[in-house]
Amino acid sequence: MARFRPADERELVEIVAAAAARDEALELVASGSKRGLGRPLQTPHLLDLSAFAGIRAYEPEELVLTAGAATPMGEIETALGARGQCLAFEPPDWRSLLGAESGGTLGGVIACNLSGPRRVRAGAARDHFLGFRGVSGRGEAFKAGGKVVKNVTGYDLCKLLAGSFGTLAALTEVTVKVLPRAAAESTLLLRGLDDEAAQRAMAVALNSSHEVSGAAHLPAGEDGRDRALTLLRLEGPAPSVAARAPALRDELAAFAAAEEVRGEDSARLWRAVRDAAPFAGAAGRAVWRVSVPPTAGPALAAAVAGTLDALHFFDWGGGLVWLAVSAAGDGGAAAIRAALAASGGHATLIRAPGALRASVPVFEPQPPALAALAARVKAGFDPKRILNRGRMYVDV
Repeated sequence: MARFRPADERELVEIVAAAAARDEALELVASGSKRGLGRPLQTPHLLDLSAFAGIRAYEPEELVLTAGAATPMGEIETALGARGQCLAFEPPDWRSLLGAESGGTLGGVIACNLSGPRRVRAGAARDHFLGFRGVSGRGEAFKAGGKVVKNVTGYDLCKLLAGSFGTLAALTEVTVKVLPRAAAESTLLLRGLDDEAAQRAMAVALNSSHEVSGAAHLPAGEDGRDRALTLLRLEGPAPSVAARAPALRDELAAFAAAEEVRGEDSARLWRAVRDAAPFAGAAGRAVWRVSVPPTAGPALAAAVAGTLDALHFFDWGGGLVWLAVSAAGDGGAAAIRAALAASGGHATLIRAPGALRASVPVFEPQPPALAALAARVKAGFDPKRILNRGRMYVDV
């Protein structure tokens, strides 16, 4: 396998254009932390984008940061933390889950549209993605968006590129919106609730006036817990959090008596949820990330458990169901997608051996009309299917 490492955008354009002329696909990598996501690739060449790194512009007063797409997330978080700011969509660090040696990059997070527990309040990564520079599969450099939130005329290509897993363009530069980091954080813990009661408690909390920024449920018996644990997070100015915590506790009294943890103890809990830490060591299991209407989460988990030996936990108030099942056979694909028929939603295979990821749909199969639209979009950006060919769907 040939490895190309362009030093600048001009070289990148030349490499992609040459690959397109020869009809030779390229696998896009920077840190390589997410090579295990999606279908396994068998491309003749690897396109190393690690030279496109470094913070290019950071304007704390304007809440905007521009950086090379290959800039490590650690560098981004350090720079933001020094000014009391953060990426509000709380990007996860899946290196333990995926067995990666290094952390991710800003471009990788955006390309995969990865968001953590705060998504229920702050939105997804794509909602904070303001602009970019990149090179299409045609070998053409282009840019879109800008450095202000209301800067979209014509097609909003940021929304299109976020979640495309590098199949539409090789990102070289990314601009994101940043926000002030919360001055205080507190989490209410409710112990012993079953899945149905936990979902109702999370719904009460999220629909309350207390601005809950995280709602997760970890069932008993998994990750060494002897009792189920429901987590509800409050963030903001210290006086506000101090006032909201007891008020929310009173609203949840009908479910269970709530304990409260603050500061770093609270942050540690949410990092574990964000990074899917309960399943990081689940050897021999395939890990799925299933998005459903929040009220459908417990029923889906129960339906899967009735067919498979499955572990699970909930994030996003029940709207995100993490499942760990045996990697034997189809890795639970048929059972999980059959269970989805009752509620709607989509399931993504996050971790599995390469052979399993090659044999079952990793992403939710698209209905014909949507698949045809996706194919037309792909043809517009990358007619020869040069970039990450087959990463999301067969030969696409």
